[in-house]
Amino acid sequence: MIPSAEDRDVLFKAFGRAFFKQDLDAMYEVVTEDFTYSILVNDKPRQMKTREEVAAFFDERRGIQKDVRFEDVVFHHAADATFMTYRVTGTDVASGELFERIGVERYTFRDGRIAEKDVYSRPVLQAAA
Repeated sequence: MIPSAEDRDVLFKAFGRAFFKQDLDAMYEVVTEDFTYSILVNDKPRQMKTREEVAAFFDERRGIQKDVRFEDVVFHHAADATFMTYRVTGTDVASGELFERIGVERYTFRDGRIAEKDVYSRPVLQAAA
């Protein structure tokens, strides 16, 4: 069953809270047991298919980025998927440099839960002077 737009909003509120707190118990209350998280890391595709892989990725990210903030978040509900557009800022831990990216995330659903999170993002391009 694919949730209604209203039900998806409820899922995303719980998912977002759990994801940013990196609370896997709370996150796995709203995702399928075989939830898949795909993202590019240093221009290489990464796919996490287990709770342990997601936990390891969270641990890895804590050492790479800090002060991460999502802004301009908008959810776009389609018939069989939801797309989230956003802008994200933060600090690269190794260099201390600030970063800013824009992106789209694609979410799919199964059995009333989030089944997949697929992330596409790129650095914000500076306008020519």
